[in-house]
Amino acid sequence: MDAQQIIEQYQNAVIQIATATGTGTGFYIKEYDLIVTNDHVVAENAEVTVAGKAFEKTMSRVWYTDRKHDLAFLEAPPLAIARDFVRGMIEKRNPQFVALAEDEVVGWCDISRHERPVHAHRGTLGMGIIPAHRGRGLGRQLIETTLDAARRQGFVRVELSAYTDNTRAIALYRKVGFVEEGVERDAACIDGRYRDMVIMATIDKANRDAWRG
Repeated sequence: MDAQQIIEQYQNAVIQIATATGTGTGFYIKEYDLIVTNDHVVAENAEVTVAGKAFEKTMSRVWYTDRKHDLAFLEAPPLAIARDFVRGMIEKRNPQFVALAEDEVVGWCDISRHERPVHAHRGTLGMGIIPAHRGRGLGRQLIETTLDAARRQGFVRVELSAYTDNTRAIALYRKVGFVEEGVERDAACIDGRYRDMVIMATIDKANRDAWRG
């Protein structure tokens, strides 16, 4: 069996995994309702974005990591939850964009509006770029395009969080207008190690005045 045959046979089990700074792959084990990947793919994140033929794009919790053996286990989201997530993004008209290369998704960025009325002027940004397409300015293009759409839809505040030692991501966020607002100490505990996270946000002043007034 050649490589192409192997890919075709097991394509339903292959899962794409994305964090704010990169992507990787894993395998969905239906019998155990589990996604198996590498520790370096989840990059010390408590949650990651997953997508594949088994379910559409949604968030998945990292519940086990083993740095020594480069192993990580993720919760496999129920299909209904994944579908509801995608439908909800569409119905709420949340900004979401993907980058394509020869009909393949190589990057994505979206902003989810907060649901409570007192926070409805806010949204949380998430994004990912596959390794082969990093370093080409694609991440900045995606963020700027998504932020432009958010402004047109009246978003006042767009926020995100990143691990404090993720200097590459923080530098990108600064370039597109995000400002550090504070640090969540011991925000995550992965493999017995506590990690701090920086909170960043950008404010659209015109939308802020319109929303308030």
